[in-house]
Amino acid sequence: MDTNTILVISAGFTSFFTFQLLFHFVSYWFSAKVSPGFNNLNFEKKIEWNSRVVSTCHSLVVGVIGLYIFLFDEATIADPLWGDPSLVKVNIAIASGYLISDLLILIWYWKVIGDKYFIIHHCTALYAYYFVLRDGVLGYIGNFRLLAELSSPFVNQRWFFEALKYPKFSKANVINGILMTVVFFIVRIASIPPFYGYIYSVLGTEAYLRLGFLIQCSWISTCVVLDVMNVMWMIKISKGCIKVISLIRQEKAKKSLQNGKLD
Repeated sequence: MDTNTILVISAGFTSFFTFQLLFHFVSYWFSAKVSPGFNNLNFEKKIEWNSRVVSTCHSLVVGVIGLYIFLFDEATIADPLWGDPSLVKVNIAIASGYLISDLLILIWYWKVIGDKYFIIHHCTALYAYYFVLRDGVLGYIGNFRLLAELSSPFVNQRWFFEALKYPKFSKANVINGILMTVVFFIVRIASIPPFYGYIYSVLGTEAYLRLGFLIQCSWISTCVVLDVMNVMWMIKISKGCIKVISLIRQEKAKKSLQNGKLD
């Protein structure tokens, strides 16, 4: 077993146990210190809170590493299909460790945080990452998909504000909502056309044919599944954003009307 393989396996196991530790122990202690409101939450809310703390930590780690690879990893940039994915495999191993950890938590606390869409998302991603880790192919593509995680901290923060009963129109809530919508759109929706444009550009090439039928089908089908879910979530986020903007306008109109009556 070579050094890179050992590193990848170690990253996966370390990731799994680290995120389990974060969920079961660290998040309880840290959240109570940072946010006094955490102690007032019921059991169900605390479970989801801890799950989202772990999700945010994972997103920041793989998102930052993924952004570095996307911008500076010469091997995968030069050859997205067959370039040496050593660093990508470490990042994907970290992501895989998290996904397996989160799957176990979802199943264990199914009545509290169970969600069939998350199960589909996690299993689909793990299936796709398996080929990158096993065969060392599609390194740039696998990393590109991981950049979607950059939106998760904003999505989770929105839930934290809601759990702590922050006013919907509070400055922090509105700013986070705008950032959430913009970042989610950039990393999960705006990236769709160039991504499938690239797939179309390599169809039939020697590098693409070398992948084999199974990997070709798995690559495209898993991406389609994940992107359908991303579009569904984007529609939901957009509706929420439009609703908040509409309510803000109504509040401003009421205040203007009241000021006019006072004058």
